[in-house]
Amino acid sequence: MAMHQSTHRGSGFHLPSSRRNGAVSVPGAADSVEAGALTARAFVFASARVLMGFVFLWAFLDKTFGFGYAYATASGKGWIDGGSPTEGFLGHVAVGPMESTFHSWAGAAWADWLFMLGLLGVGLALTAGVALRPAAVAGTVMMALMWAAEWPPAKHLSDGSASMSTNPFADYHVLYAVLLIALAAVSAGDALGLGRLWARLPIVRDHAWLR
Repeated sequence: MAMHQSTHRGSGFHLPSSRRNGAVSVPGAADSVEAGALTARAFVFASARVLMGFVFLWAFLDKTFGFGYAYATASGKGWIDGGSPTEGFLGHVAVGPMESTFHSWAGAAWADWLFMLGLLGVGLALTAGVALRPAAVAGTVMMALMWAAEWPPAKHLSDGSASMSTNPFADYHVLYAVLLIALAAVSAGDALGLGRLWARLPIVRDHAWLR
């Protein structure tokens, strides 16, 4: 009986070992799965980067040429036609602690140029996959200012009418800012972009914040 029990225990003990040996019989299987997961993640972030870049680039093009999408920039009222990219939006801010400040900025040449250059710069950087860290900083500042202009915490506008805010904090400006930071943090320009080439430039190697 003792001999039978010992043999039985020995057989049972070797079963996990047999499965492990079978697992390692496929060379590089674990590495292949891990590489596939990394590749899939890289392409997901790259896709998000390109789409986010298109959001900024389209806003720039619409406000420049008046396609009629971004804040109803009608044909003939684009920046190229003498219209102001900031006057319509900032001039109609009706809520928040910076309401009067935004009104004073509306239509100012410096505000128009900074806003449009920001849209173009962030859009091109995201689309190409370069300078994602500066783009994240610039884009986050823009999103913060636009968030303050709409001021989601308020339930009512200055005239007492409903603000139509659906969330006191997490609106699309916050989501865009978080996505911009995430794209820069994971170097999303390395896949489907020029991120690797950009990183090899001497000035970028010497100044990591340009990465």
